[in-house]
Amino acid sequence: MYRQKHQRRMTLTALAVLVVPLAAACGSEKAGAGSGTAQAEGQVTGTRWTIDSLTVDGTTHRAPDGANLTLDDDGRATGSYGCNLFKGRVTFEGDRIRFGGDRETTLRACSEEIMELESAVSRALGDGALATDVNGDRLTLTTGSGDTVRLSRIEDSPLYGTTWTVTTPAADSRAHLTFDRKEGTVTGSLGCNQVNAEATVRDGHITLGVPGMTRMMCEDSLMDAEKSLTNLFDGTVSYRIEGRTLVLTSENGASVRAVAQR
Repeated sequence: MYRQKHQRRMTLTALAVLVVPLAAACGSEKAGAGSGTAQAEGQVTGTRWTIDSLTVDGTTHRAPDGANLTLDDDGRATGSYGCNLFKGRVTFEGDRIRFGGDRETTLRACSEEIMELESAVSRALGDGALATDVNGDRLTLTTGSGDTVRLSRIEDSPLYGTTWTVTTPAADSRAHLTFDRKEGTVTGSLGCNQVNAEATVRDGHITLGVPGMTRMMCEDSLMDAEKSLTNLFDGTVSYRIEGRTLVLTSENGASVRAVAQR
């Protein structure tokens, strides 16, 4: 469920604020040139972009895994900041782009590291229009104070052979899954215990078998997250891949998000 955000404070609004510079980047590519700034929203719509980093006062901060943006042909911006989802609209102002109107974000609980970075993004970027520059598949956004956000064009990561690190439910980045096409299996860790199971992929769905697991006991937070992940097995889940993000949704609507390891 989305919740509209109108204030410029609170850590979670950093996600909504971030849409402004991201959309700015997406309108910056000049047709027929490898680098430059121009009105060119049609050059970048329909493409998913990953947020690579934010540089504030000369210090560069790596963006959370899975942070991305897609700009539709009609000016709608949607994406993820690695934990929370966002959506809104953008307007082009010459070589700058501004996110306008009501902004909406989810209110998921994120890790402390991601929350701190969202707060830093909010303080650095604010709600203004940003200058844009494109160099091949890389986009750079510059704020009025000289801080920068860097993005790059991304392709969807393959389901098979990728180590998918689970971000929701949070498991301190210990939970991960890898699908093997040849063996027809999924293996990895649920945060505390190792797991393996049969995995049949067909038509956007994955049928998972009864999991084989080790029997370790860990702290309560890991065991709670592990229980949620265990519920995915011995059943069928739908899946979709958005850039470096994998979303698994069970038949009862429970969702698990994971990102491809860099």
